[in-house]
Parts: sequence; C-alpha cells; structure tokens
Amino acid sequence: METSMGCCVPETRICSTGPLPTPARIPPAHDQVTLPGGEFQMGDAFGEGYPADGEQPVHAVRVAPFAIDVTTVTVAAFEAFVADSAYVTVAEREGSSAVFHLAAAAGRADVLGADPAAPWWLDVRGADWRHPHGPLSTAEPDHPVVHVAWADALAYCAWAGRRLPTEAEWEYAARGGLAGRRFAWGDELTPDGRWLCNIWQGPFPYANTGADGWLATAPVRSYPPNGLGLYEVAGNVWEWCADWFAPDYYAHSPAADPKGPETGERRVMRGGSYLCHHSYCHRYRVAARSANTPASSSGNCGFRTVAA
Repeated sequence: METSMGCCVPETRICSTGPLPTPARIPPAHDQVTLPGGEFQMGDAFGEGYPADGEQPVHAVRVAPFAIDVTTVTVAAFEAFVADSAYVTVAEREGSSAVFHLAAAAGRADVLGADPAAPWWLDVRGADWRHPHGPLSTAEPDHPVVHVAWADALAYCAWAGRRLPTEAEWEYAARGGLAGRRFAWGDELTPDGRWLCNIWQGPFPYANTGADGWLATAPVRSYPPNGLGLYEVAGNVWEWCADWFAPDYYAHSPAADPKGPETGERRVMRGGSYLCHHSYCHRYRVAARSANTPASSSGNCGFRTVAA
C-alpha cells in the first residue's frame, strides 16, 4: 500500500478495489430520522476554516426531504453486511491500514512504518475493521466501524439499498436546526464545562488527558444528539460523503441540492474525529470540510447513510 500521511487522515494513492456486492435479499433496518428539507446557510460564518478547505463563501442552499441515519454505521451493522456478502475491504486486501500511534495494538514486526512528517500515523499490518488498532485488538459492536475506504462505504450502501449523503445534506442534518452556529449545539465548545463530542484533549499528538472519556472511538450515542436527533456529528470519526471535493466549489455550486463537482481526486469527509484539536485540526466545527482519496482507510474514518 503506497500512502502519504496527511493532516487529519493518511492518504492512500494506490490500492485495489473490488466489485460492488449484490443487494441484500432483506434490506437491513436503519435507525434514521426523516428530515423535511429546506434552505440553510452553508459554510463557515466565522472565518475560522483553513483556506485550502474552501469553507467559504457562506451561501444559501436548498435540500429536498431525505432520511439519514441517526448514527454512523456500527461494527455490528458492517459485520452483518460482510457475513451476507462476503465482502473484503480495501484494508484487508492491502494487508495494512493506518493506526494512531498511541492506540496501536500490534507487535513490532507488524508496524510497517510511519511518515516522518506525521509520525503519529503508523502503517500497521493486520489493522482493519475487525481489528481497529492492529492485530492485537478486537472491534466493539457498538462502536463506529473504521478502516473503511470510500469504496467500502459505497459497497455497504449497494448491499443495504442506501446511499452516502451529499455534503449539503450532511451539513443541513448536522446543524440540527441551528442557523449559523459554530457547532452542532451552539457556539461554545464545552458549555457548562461539559464535553459534547469526542475530540483530543491535551498536547497533540503526545498525550490525551481523556477528559471526554475516550482515547480513540466512543460507542455511538455516547454524547447527546443534536436538535434533529443525530449523534456524534462532531468528533469521534470522520464521515464519508458522496461528493468529489474541490476547494472552490462553494463559489459556484447550485442553490438546490448540490452534489459536488463532476470529477475529482478526493471525496469529501465531514465531522472531524477523536484526533481533532484546536491547535492542529479544528475541523469538528459544523462547517468544516476535509477530503481523501476513495481508497484511503484509517482508524478514525467511518460513514453514515441516507435512504436511497
């Protein structure tokens, strides 16, 4: 696996991808909320985003009604998909995936290397959705599934009769009905001293105080939902969206149901992860964007789905 370790998640440039599975004979049930759609102001109203992420200009967007998962897809749900379809993820085919150094659970021989520019990311043999921190770890059923590439998320959707949300749908849902706020719950990160999302506390990347209770992923529904009933739209794991990414897209995107550029090299990711910190990656803001190649997988990226 050829990778370039990036800021938020490592980037895989070359890998194999498999065919999409056939749809499930009995589509799985998804705990979802149906949203009426409507118009909202999309983008960073505070001027806090990284220029290369293209979070501005703030612009009016209308989205049609849609139904979206209240949580990211869990390990248990992904396990049902694999059991029915025999699907093999990109990380499993390639034999390794990216693990945060403090969470790694692997013998020395299975740590294949780290990029000097981002040594907190280790390429670990045997890291995959069943073994999120390496071969000496076991995934918990109620945690978000990780080590899923965009291609893997698409495969799950094909089997489940679902699809990935567009970036506009994701932000509309994540805002929870609050207009122009910094976070899904308001403008203050820790109101009344309470942690409302799973992000990094302490000097990144060497020490995490665990003030929010977690070093890596937290179980879904660990924090209060937003005003529309969605859990963990900030922190915990990055979430793949359907769109190709372009930093200048907001300047010319359509006002109704934008679906991103027609082509690109990276797919949009939203929400931030347990590794985000204001000193390094404050992308747990509701307007924040990032992107990665469709073949990339890591221990801090998952997805949620919408009804097809």
